[in-house]
Amino acid sequence: MIKREAAGRSDMPGRRGGLQGRLDGIRATRTGALTLKIVIGVIGTVMVVGGLIMVPFPGPGWLVVFAGLAVLATEFHWAHRVLEFGKRTLHAWTQWYKRQGWTVRILVLVVTVAAAAAIVYLGLRTVGIDVVELARGFVQ
Repeated sequence: MIKREAAGRSDMPGRRGGLQGRLDGIRATRTGALTLKIVIGVIGTVMVVGGLIMVPFPGPGWLVVFAGLAVLATEFHWAHRVLEFGKRTLHAWTQWYKRQGWTVRILVLVVTVAAAAAIVYLGLRTVGIDVVELARGFVQ
């Protein structure tokens, strides 16, 4: 009761609530700060590496990369700069793409689909699945 009254009279800002408040509490000690940095580093790195592995395949590869960078950015300034660079680059690409005519848009779509198909085909070939032979078996 006495602490609460004293806190009410204080000019100091209150502790942040939610997740940020909990992270601030962990960072309050050297051991907690180091442990948090290591845990965030491992989780973020696994997400970024996993996302980069998924990039060539259809799915959320880039989304996972950006999410991993966002996790890393909570503890590492360099990751925040990389994330901001990625956002700017994506925004610039989107704006450029929107300004293009239908010919360029269709060409980008065809190249993207062809690259994705080639990557999936080669990926399946490396694990011993030949999609062309499977298709021939269905046709005959």
